Amino acid sequence: MPHRMPAAAARGRTGLDGYARAVTSPLRIALVSLHTSPGAEPGSGDVGGMNVVVRNQAEALGAAGHHVEILTRRSSPDGPDVVDLAPGVVLRLVAAGPAEPVTKGRHEEFVAEFGERLAELGPWDVVHSHHWFSGVAALPVARDRGIPHVQSFHSIAAADDTPLSHGERAESPGRLAGEAMLARESDAVVAISHAEADTVTTRLGGDPARVAVVLPGVDASLFRPLGAGETGTSSRPTVVVAGRLEPLKGPDLAIEAVAAVPADLRPELVIAGGASTEFAGYERELATLADRSGLDVRFLGPRTRQGLASLLREARLVLVPSHSETYGLIALEAAASGVPVVAASSGGLRESVVDGVTGVVLDTRDPAVWGATVTRLLADRELWSRLACASRERAVEHPWSLSAAELADVYCRAVGRDECSELAAAGGRR
Repeated sequence: MPHRMPAAAARGRTGLDGYARAVTSPLRIALVSLHTSPGAEPGSGDVGGMNVVVRNQAEALGAAGHHVEILTRRSSPDGPDVVDLAPGVVLRLVAAGPAEPVTKGRHEEFVAEFGERLAELGPWDVVHSHHWFSGVAALPVARDRGIPHVQSFHSIAAADDTPLSHGERAESPGRLAGEAMLARESDAVVAISHAEADTVTTRLGGDPARVAVVLPGVDASLFRPLGAGETGTSSRPTVVVAGRLEPLKGPDLAIEAVAAVPADLRPELVIAGGASTEFAGYERELATLADRSGLDVRFLGPRTRQGLASLLREARLVLVPSHSETYGLIALEAAASGVPVVAASSGGLRESVVDGVTGVVLDTRDPAVWGATVTRLLADRELWSRLACASRERAVEHPWSLSAAELADVYCRAVGRDECSELAAAGGRR
């Protein structure tokens, strides 16, 4: 079985703050994100949960005293080559391919050139690649320098002749072989959930001894419930779906589910996020479905992190109807906001939502069942309050400082450092 990195028990931040002060030999860390910039706002184009994870872990690593360089492909001719994101963290834009946005699947064309540019940069103690494009570009550089290469996938393709979740097929020719190679040859693989770790070992042939699960975190001061005296801006209860607008995320199911709620209880459905580069017309399709279902849907487009936090704390429910999710970060952000989640039973969503405790996990995609679940949670105030309180309690146990400390422990093991975090001798988090 893939192992969890040891972690301080989720009883608060004291031990983690102590670790941050205790770093005596900082690591020089390269975080490679070829196809999408962690400096961009999530919810637009191909910017999603991976970007949030990379940036927040980077900032927490920087706060702990490490030196972090995030490397991404330049997709615009404007702006400097290097941007300071936070203390100890810089974002470097690497020239590879045209300096313009391209569809995600085209990035395989730029892997070789991106790798050549990486070979001119550094020095680093460890290279951590996010998504397979990044890994194929960065692994040879790490090998040439004799430093460890760590791989994270965030999504994993399946062969065309195997049963797979909707939208999970490889979007470029080399993906299947590239992912398998990276799982087997990287010094460590960091998975974002136990579900993803299992896929790495069973589908890609990764060595379980080199696969670590590092859960994401959440900023529980940004994502928080409404305070005393605060009221929402909507006159009706709202149900929120947030993420890139693409079929994989299942917003069509959310529309059909809310349309199935009785008219006297029916909430307003708010969809936040922009279309990915490959589904530019998808919002129009969703609007047509809403009209056909007799439902008014508010499409907000991409939100800033602050805007998303405000939206979530005013919601009654958050729906995550994705066909496939490696974890489902939005579910944790909703939990921190004190909002129960109704989620599909797919991938890591079974871990980000505790069924019957922080929300409801559904094994079916039947809109009638989803609609009945939404109806029950809206009508039963006592049930809603119990789930909301448990959601917040669980979310505050997942600070980004803990996620970054677990990640630093993976790096320390890979480079052979003895002064790994104090988390190594402590217990685990839930």
